[in-house]
Amino acid sequence: MRLRVKAMCCAMFMLAAALWINNWPMVQAAVIEDEDTAPAKPVKVEKKVKAAKKIKPVKKAVEEEATVEEVATPADTTEAASAEPGVKKSMTKKAGTFPFYVYKDKGPGNHYIPSGWMGDYGDMKISANWTDNPHSPTTCLKITYNAKGANGAGWAGIYWQQPANNWGTVNAGYDLTGAKKLTFWARGEKGTEVINEFKIGGIQGEYADTDVAGIGPVKLTTTWKQYTIDLAGKDLSRIAGGFCWATSADENPDGFVMYFDDIGYE
Repeated sequence: MRLRVKAMCCAMFMLAAALWINNWPMVQAAVIEDEDTAPAKPVKVEKKVKAAKKIKPVKKAVEEEATVEEVATPADTTEAASAEPGVKKSMTKKAGTFPFYVYKDKGPGNHYIPSGWMGDYGDMKISANWTDNPHSPTTCLKITYNAKGANGAGWAGIYWQQPANNWGTVNAGYDLTGAKKLTFWARGEKGTEVINEFKIGGIQGEYADTDVAGIGPVKLTTTWKQYTIDLAGKDLSRIAGGFCWATSADENPDGFVMYFDDIGYE
């Protein structure tokens, strides 16, 4: 009886051992799979999060640096160096000695440019090199106005400006301090020409002329006559509009031809 029990125990032990040996690779594979995969995922995710945190501050620093460079533009640097921030550097020129001519003869001795055509500018023509009967040799200015209303204004005029087309948009002109008067010679072809106004200065805008003075209305004659604009007590430190005339079609319904010569500050 005891022998049967021992034999049965041995048989059961051997069977259990055989089953455990057959199942060992499966248990081992399960353990290895858990060890390889489970820890790997959190490690990779953690690395991505850390990398993203480092990229954001670097990008922000680059953007801030670019903003600083944009603020320091050449224009801003020039403005900061000027005496008054926001004010363009003055290009006003000293007139120097007198007489100081707006027009003497066609050539380099003239100052200011007849660029400011106003009103019915299409009704006008100008010649700066007219040689027939000037007041003094060798040339004079000839201006023709037909009063046809090409631009619908009913009037016309011309400003002599420095620089050309400066309607107070450029901090420039001439410093005419010391001048006491402006004189000019004029005549009309028929002697019936009426000019509403002759003047100096008066240009408005951001950099307006520092003063204005004028005469008129004036009726021209067929012979040369000198006219004078008194400048006593005027601030002439910046004058962009060196000389101007203006008239209307009402005063000159048939238009006119007129001549200027020897326009100068004294």
